[in-house]
Amino acid sequence: MILYGIPNCDTVRKARKYLTEQGVDYTFHDFRKEPLAITTLEQWLKRQPIEVIVNKRSTGWKQLTEVQKEQLMQGKQLNLLSEIPTLIKRPVLDSDSHLIFGFKEAEYQALS
Repeated sequence: MILYGIPNCDTVRKARKYLTEQGVDYTFHDFRKEPLAITTLEQWLKRQPIEVIVNKRSTGWKQLTEVQKEQLMQGKQLNLLSEIPTLIKRPVLDSDSHLIFGFKEAEYQALS
C-alpha cells in the first residue's frame, strides 16, 4: 500500500495518522520530492476518472490556462500533474484493490 501526498498537507497528515493508529503497513511517497511517473498517472486514469484525480480548488489549477485545463480534463497533458503535484487531490491511497483520492475515514475503514 502506498500513500501519496505532500507531508505538510493537513489532510495527508490526518491520513498518515489514521493509518499509523490502525497499524496499517504503508509506504509514503512525497510527490514533491519524487515527481510521479507518467506511467503511474496513466494507471490511475484507468482506475479513476480524471474528475476524481484533479483538484480544481488548488492554486495550481487556478494558474493554468483555459487550454491547459481543457486538455488536462480530457486526460491529455498528464505531465502537468507530475510537474504541479498540487493539481492532484490529496492524499492518494493506492492498494491492490483500491485507489482513493482524498481522506474520508469511512473509506479507509472499508479497506480493513
